[in-house]
Amino acid sequence: MDTQLILGFLKRIAANNSRPWFQEHREEYEAARENFERGVALAIARITEFDPSVAHVTVRDATYRFYRDIRFSPDKAPYKRHFGAYIAAHGKKSHHGGYYIHLEPGQCLLACGDYCLPTQILTACRNEIIGNEDEWLRCVQSEEFLRWFGAPAAAKWEDPQGFGFEKLKTCPAGFPRDYKYIDYLRLKDYCCWHRVQDNFFEGDGWLEDMEKIFKAGKPVCDFINSVVDDYE
Repeated sequence: MDTQLILGFLKRIAANNSRPWFQEHREEYEAARENFERGVALAIARITEFDPSVAHVTVRDATYRFYRDIRFSPDKAPYKRHFGAYIAAHGKKSHHGGYYIHLEPGQCLLACGDYCLPTQILTACRNEIIGNEDEWLRCVQSEEFLRWFGAPAAAKWEDPQGFGFEKLKTCPAGFPRDYKYIDYLRLKDYCCWHRVQDNFFEGDGWLEDMEKIFKAGKPVCDFINSVVDDYE
């Protein structure tokens, strides 16, 4: 990907987030979007090599509208400040976990897993962790997973890497407070992320590094999806 082209446009739209400016610079947007989408197509093809479940996913399936929904937001800026793509077998609007690519100046990252799960599915995931503890620990305590994402409750969203965007302060209701691995039950999502430098996506070499990161997170994604898929 031409990250200078993409991130250059995103910096300018962040500083000039208005419809008149966007219309005057629409060609810049189209060039940046098309370049990003070519990168997403390459990412889908590469991910398919180790996760055939996403082989049918198209660029359109994975990418989002650049226009923001401002109806319920205090931020009335009409356009996003990033490009994102969520490559998931059941679609980007499902609860089934997948792989996320995010390009934003100073905030680029790769993430995978399941986010914003309904209470009943989240409860089922916690029960599955207790019921299949050994398998879960093999997923989350592997050398590669800890290298790229770290342990739960050890990071904040702003940090270079992490596991779990939101966490309960105490044990979830109905679960044993003295459970040895309580930190995994306190998670309100099972999403892991790794921030990368702005030049990470430059050229084509990033695909190999992306594969390493996503393959490290795939076992967790598969474990949680085995529960999620019973509800979808």
